[in-house]
Amino acid sequence: MALAGAAQAATEPSADLVKRGEYLSHLGDCIACHTAADGKPMAGGLVLETPFGPLYSTNITPDPATGIGNYTFEQFDRAMRKGVAADGHNLYPAMPFPSYAKTTDEDMKALYAYMQHGVTPVVQANRPSGMKWPFNIRWGLKFWNALFLDNAIFKPDLSQSDAWNRGAYIAQSLGHCGSCHTPRGLAFQEKAMDQSGSSGQKYLSGFTVENWHAVNLRDLWTVPETVRFLKTGRNSFGAAAGSMTEVISHSTQHFTDADLNALAQYLKSLPTPAGADKPKAPAVYAQTSEADLYKTPGGLGYVQFCGTCHRRDGRGVGEIFPTLAQNSSVQSKDPVSLIHIVLTGGNTATTQHSPRVFGMPEYSSLDDKEIAEILTFARTQWGNQGEPVTADDVRKVRDDLKLKPAQPTKFVTPRFAAMLDKPNADQLIRGMRLMVDTKALLPNNVGDGLNCGSCHLNGGTVAGGSPYVGLSAFFPSEAPRAGKVIDLADRFNGCFKRSMNGKPLPKDSPDMKAMIAYSDWMRGNFKKGDKVPGRGTGKVDEKLVANLENGKHVYGEQCAVCHGSDGEGLKHADGSFIFPPLWGDQSFNIGAGMARTYKAASFVKANMVIGHGNKFPLAQGNLSDQDAVDVSEYFTHMPRPDFPDKVKDWPKGGKPADARY
Repeated sequence: MALAGAAQAATEPSADLVKRGEYLSHLGDCIACHTAADGKPMAGGLVLETPFGPLYSTNITPDPATGIGNYTFEQFDRAMRKGVAADGHNLYPAMPFPSYAKTTDEDMKALYAYMQHGVTPVVQANRPSGMKWPFNIRWGLKFWNALFLDNAIFKPDLSQSDAWNRGAYIAQSLGHCGSCHTPRGLAFQEKAMDQSGSSGQKYLSGFTVENWHAVNLRDLWTVPETVRFLKTGRNSFGAAAGSMTEVISHSTQHFTDADLNALAQYLKSLPTPAGADKPKAPAVYAQTSEADLYKTPGGLGYVQFCGTCHRRDGRGVGEIFPTLAQNSSVQSKDPVSLIHIVLTGGNTATTQHSPRVFGMPEYSSLDDKEIAEILTFARTQWGNQGEPVTADDVRKVRDDLKLKPAQPTKFVTPRFAAMLDKPNADQLIRGMRLMVDTKALLPNNVGDGLNCGSCHLNGGTVAGGSPYVGLSAFFPSEAPRAGKVIDLADRFNGCFKRSMNGKPLPKDSPDMKAMIAYSDWMRGNFKKGDKVPGRGTGKVDEKLVANLENGKHVYGEQCAVCHGSDGEGLKHADGSFIFPPLWGDQSFNIGAGMARTYKAASFVKANMVIGHGNKFPLAQGNLSDQDAVDVSEYFTHMPRPDFPDKVKDWPKGGKPADARY
């Protein structure tokens, strides 16, 4: 018994070895490839689309029947280094065994200890590949290995520092950075496995796979910027997209600071080869001209669909929405990643350092020409040096992704770019600009920090966001709050006074006429009495009783990142507002419709939180009725400017139950 116990103790790995193996599994990003969406960790089933057919990752949990529980270390080592499974069949090089071959023996043993003793076994049969003939004949992979596999362990370069060598080891072995970022040959082999030799300049110089372009990593950013990107999924030059978000979430965020710095130093040391995709960042951000922004289809499309998050200056919003100016992916020679994310949307990486996820809507309902114009604008502004995108470029990616045609909707989003075809285009565009940049263009008429677009999202073109679609057809009309018939100019001036704490705009002024002209253009073919899809702010259950404590919690969790922890809003460096304040002297006053709990709740439910989901184009609210009511009760009842003329409201009765006064 004593001898048996000793033998068992000798085969049982130490806790420290298992823990070290777990860290190495993060270096190797095992979980990202071997975990299907909504699947159990390491149980396989994730599809990888290749030019030769789909592959499905295998179960690498220690289940003895369907996983690798019966693998000896020698069998595990052979699979990792030579791509040969325990039963002798060859693995496809989609499994990065050519990189794993460089792993040290000590690291391989630690990784094996973790895979066998630190991973929960899962019973899940492997799914057969869908590789086409003749690529489904695995014995041919023996010849592939003979031609392209070098299973020599990594050898340090003694002329370089310890940190450089550590970074090189991570990149070339377990990190397998070249699997995505190094060009591949006709046999799908990486053209270089490291920076040495006649082909070494191709290593990590960029490659396109699965309709994502993995950028050139050689001398791409400074060491601190690379560390920040790998740790959080974003930096001053953009945010991770596509499969890179999974690499960061499952792998690089877990690296030690020393390893992150080592990897960044190594990448920085690699010279960019001639002709490689490496846009030069201008010393100073260039400003977009008003002509480019407001007189071109691409500029107007950008203002309408991108400017809310990425801003008209392309700078994005801090740690929330990435910059497009100087963004490496935006300027890439191959625009496939940019087209891909515009068509399908996406989410930022989730990390311990940046746990909040922000989403980008999918814009597949825009046609190929519209998307090409918008992307060409973004790739050629603010000092960006990208080449134009064509409608054919967009169509090709759309076809490759096999996207289903957008389903027709009752609410048709008007396009700012369509105003360019009208004889009064200048007046219409001025009217639109007055709606989205009211504070800056009409400082004498706006007393707080609001724009009309603070509530009427994207210039009033969003369903459920108080759209202007069909609006002008309903004026003149009886206004219960005024107790009389008012025209559209009266309605606009009511907003200036009671929402913006300002003063009315003369009815005969060019700016008022421009706002009315824009609203008339937005009316489309609707006439008085028609039911206009998307009009208003949607509905919320007004029988719900608000829970103020929960409202405070929801605000802190969901709203404060954009509107400030104390409702103060989010500002640019020059003091102008990016996102509006929700209470205080610069917010809407007590007479505004949004000061009513249930009116505000219906808007919040339909439209907030922006940057949460992937619906087109905003109107992607994610809160429940109860949460929307609770948070609205919280912020609407905070201190805000008064409205002295409130005593004149509802002279004929009909005052809403949730009115503030």
